[in-house]
Amino acid sequence: MHHLLNRRRTFVYAGALLASGPIFASKSYPNKNVEMIVPYAAGGGTDAVARSFAEVSRKYFKQGITPINKPGASGSIGTAEVINSKPDGYKIALVTVEMTFLNSLGISRFTHENLVPIARLNYDPSAITVRADAPWKTIEEFFAAARKSNGEIRVGNAGAGSIWNLTASALEDKAQVNFNQVPFQGAAPAVLALLGGHIDAVAVSPAEVGTYVAAGKLRLLAVMADKRIKEFEAVPTFKERGVDLVLGVWRGLAAPKGTPPEVLQALREMAEQTAKDPAFIATLQKLNLGYAYADGSEFGAQWKSDSTYFKSLISKLNLKVN
Repeated sequence: MHHLLNRRRTFVYAGALLASGPIFASKSYPNKNVEMIVPYAAGGGTDAVARSFAEVSRKYFKQGITPINKPGASGSIGTAEVINSKPDGYKIALVTVEMTFLNSLGISRFTHENLVPIARLNYDPSAITVRADAPWKTIEEFFAAARKSNGEIRVGNAGAGSIWNLTASALEDKAQVNFNQVPFQGAAPAVLALLGGHIDAVAVSPAEVGTYVAAGKLRLLAVMADKRIKEFEAVPTFKERGVDLVLGVWRGLAAPKGTPPEVLQALREMAEQTAKDPAFIATLQKLNLGYAYADGSEFGAQWKSDSTYFKSLISKLNLKVN
C-alpha cells in the first residue's frame, strides 16, 4: 500500500474555530472580538464554513468573530493553539473530524477530550474527482488504471493525516488498489494542482470541486456516501460500484476544556441561532456543503464514536506516523 502516512512528508489538518455567545447568557461576555482558528488554508470547504458562520453570527453576537487560518501538521497546530489558550471564550475552533484521530496517528498529543463541543455545523462525504479531459469516465476505469500503473496514479489530498488522506487510504484497502498519495496544505491547493495537471485525481468533498465540475473542468467519479448527493445526482456512490465505503468530514465548533459554563452556554445559543439562520443554510447549499446541525451533546457523542472507529481503521491499515 502506498499510504502517504508511511512516508516522510508534511502533515496537514482540517479544522476551523468558532467563538462567542449570546448577549443574554453573560453580561460581560463577549466584550471583544472572538478569534476563530481555522487549521486549514483559505479557500477550502472548512474555510468556507467558518467564514459564512462568522458573517451570519453578527446577527446573534454583540462582538465579531474573526476567522484566522493557521494550517499545518494535519490541523494539529491550529487546534493545539486553541487547546493551550486561556479558556475564556475568546479563542475557539471550528474543528473537523481529524481532531478525533490525530492522536491515533501519532501526529498530536491531544485528544478530543482536551476540547468541549459547541455544535456541529455540516457534513460532507469524500469523493474521487479527476479532470474532465482525463481518460477515465468511470470509477471502474480509474481503478483499472491504478492497478495497471501499480501505484503511479497521483491522488492529492488535504495533507498527510487529513481525513481525505484517510479516505483515500481506506479506498486503497477496500478496492485493493495502490495510489501515489500527494499531500497539500488543504483541499483548495490540491484541487488547483489537479486543474493544472500536476496530479491525476483528488480525494476531497464534492463541495470543494463543485464549481469546477459545474464549469466542465473536472469530473466526479464516485462519492463515499450512503446515497447519491442531491446536487450531483448523476454521480454514483462507491457502494453502488461494489465498494462498501462511507466516509467524510464533519465541521463544527469547539472551545478549550475549562471554558466557564456560562460562556459555553452563550456560545451554544449563538451557534444554534446562527446555524439555523436561513442565510447560513443558503450559503452552505450554494457551496454544495451538507447542512448537519447538532447540539453540543450530540456532537460530543459523535466525537467519541468517531475516535473509536478511526483508531480501529488506523490500526488495521498500519497508518501510524513515526
